Amino acid sequence: MSAAQDDAVIRSAERLGRRLVQHGLMVATAESCTGGLIAAALTETAGASAWFDRGFVTYTNEAKMDLVSVRHSSLLRHGAVSEAVAQEMARGALAHSRAQLSVAVTGIAGPGGGSADKPVGTVCFAWALEDSGVRTATRHFDGDRANIRMLAARYALEEALALLDAAEAARTTA
Repeated sequence: MSAAQDDAVIRSAERLGRRLVQHGLMVATAESCTGGLIAAALTETAGASAWFDRGFVTYTNEAKMDLVSVRHSSLLRHGAVSEAVAQEMARGALAHSRAQLSVAVTGIAGPGGGSADKPVGTVCFAWALEDSGVRTATRHFDGDRANIRMLAARYALEEALALLDAAEAARTTA
C-alpha cells in the first residue's frame, strides 16, 4: 500500500463527510475484507462524529450474522463473497445504527482463498440509503492484499458519494 493510495482513500472519505454534513446524514459501515479501513479513513477527519455513527467489522460469517443480521441461508446459498450478502450487510448496518447511509464490503483480498468462480481480488459492495433502496456491485482488483483492500475502500467511498449525488438529482427532478 502506497502513501498515495492511503491519501486518496482519506480524501474520498473527507469528500463523503462534507456531503453527509450538507445533507444532515450519518453513515455506518459493515466491512469484511477491508477490516475497518473504511471506518478508519472516515474517522481521520476531525469532527467525524457529526456524520459517522459506527462501523461493524464482520470478518467471519458468525459476525455477519450476529452484528448485521446476515441470514445463514444467504451465506449457504451465495457465499460470504456475494452481492446478496453485501446487500444484507448494508441493510443490517442501517438497522443496527442511527445512520441513513451504509457502506458494506465483502471480498477475497488474498493471497489465498480464491476460487475459479471468485478469484483473489473479487470484492462485492452494497450501499444502502434510507428510503432509496440498496445498490450493489462486484469488482475485481489486482495487486497484493494491501492494494486490493485499499482499492476496495476507495471504490466503496467514491460510490457512496455517487449514490448521494444520484439521490439528490432524483429529488430535484421530482
